[in-house]
Amino acid sequence: MIALLGLFLYAIDSHTRRKRRHPSASIAWFVSLLLLPYVAFPLYLFFGRRKIDTPFGVENRINIAFPKKPSFPTEAVDEKLAMALGLGRAVDIQNLTIHQNGPQALQALEACIAGAKETLDICTFIFGHDVNGYQISRLLMERAKQGLKIRLLVDSLGFFYEGIVSFKGLRDAGVEVVLFASPLSSAFFGKTNMRIHRKFVIADSIHLWSGGRNLAVKYFEAQKNKNKYGKPRVDLSFDLFGDLAYQAQRVFETDWAFATLQSPSKERERKIHRPQSPALGARLVPSGPDRVEDTIYTMLVSGCYTAQSRILIVTPYFVPDNSLLTALELAAQRGVTIDLLIPVKSNLLVDIARRLALRDLAKVGANIWLFPAMMHAKAFIFDESLALVGSANLDERSLFLNYELMVAFYDASVINDFVSWIDHQRHISSAFIPKQPNMVREISEDVVRWIAFQL
Repeated sequence: MIALLGLFLYAIDSHTRRKRRHPSASIAWFVSLLLLPYVAFPLYLFFGRRKIDTPFGVENRINIAFPKKPSFPTEAVDEKLAMALGLGRAVDIQNLTIHQNGPQALQALEACIAGAKETLDICTFIFGHDVNGYQISRLLMERAKQGLKIRLLVDSLGFFYEGIVSFKGLRDAGVEVVLFASPLSSAFFGKTNMRIHRKFVIADSIHLWSGGRNLAVKYFEAQKNKNKYGKPRVDLSFDLFGDLAYQAQRVFETDWAFATLQSPSKERERKIHRPQSPALGARLVPSGPDRVEDTIYTMLVSGCYTAQSRILIVTPYFVPDNSLLTALELAAQRGVTIDLLIPVKSNLLVDIARRLALRDLAKVGANIWLFPAMMHAKAFIFDESLALVGSANLDERSLFLNYELMVAFYDASVINDFVSWIDHQRHISSAFIPKQPNMVREISEDVVRWIAFQL
């Protein structure tokens, strides 16, 4: 009876409300509800939702219904796809700095905080209970006491990852601190699985610091304290000035409104400065439950099919779905050079889930590189035409469940700078050598891939 009720509610939720689900998620939920109804049914109620209605969703539908004509003939492909996905236009960026290492990234973050004049907004998955967390907290409290308006948005589950942090000092100093989608709040019932994985800092809507780094010491390569704070991560981040920061500000306003159960701030629209050539701009690419389309996933699949010479990927977790894996395989088979850089070890379940995909890619000639430490950078580069850099891993959770934020760079010189950073890491990595699995390993891979959409 419980199984029938669960399947009935699943069908109503998926079809009556027109919710598209990823095939692996659909199969996993269906089989679980059928075979383990007493376990799967309550889990589905808490974790089953994938999309929500937000202002971004409305904006997206409008763009799909009434696509805008591109301003430049040469930008037709990218611009049409961006408009269909409900993304903003490419805009000018100034003073882009790609952080070469953790200390430089931390210095840039502190400069962003210190340089803010009126407002400072911070979004992170993890805020560390460590020396970096303390250092950043102290700086935020000093700036708040000087009259700076500061808001800090931290994921409510990521909040527990590196030790529970007390935000009392920050709140007493005047910093607004909110935990995103707390599972203990009835207002977020059914939305517990929607985690905010975005990492960005915005000063005065003009200075953006972003990338893959959480605000914890090991994401800034703290070699001296690796026994105390865990193994350091090699990560990728950047900061820039310009209209892209204003686009990020609008994303933050929507995230903050959702987390605080308020209406988004109606900030006055300002003129956006478009680049003289579309090849010199950048575009913000948010993805998650607040988007009608799976924007990052769509851009990755499109990039695989349109790439002509090289695809370069760096990611800590590699668990692609079948469609994206097929797109990568077909790219390799038509002569596109594929370089995939991943850590030699990430975590146990992901390492098991990725094995089949790695073997399949190796069969078609892709180059797979194993970095000797924990590589936490996330970047996807297609030829010299597109670099997607930010917070999203190449796994089904990031691409279909999490709130993520990437930046699409179109300037060839900027793209080559990101390529240089990744190639430097690749040159100290070892080549992946595929091994034929035994029956036990094959069964373990099949079982883990069954829940791959949650990893």
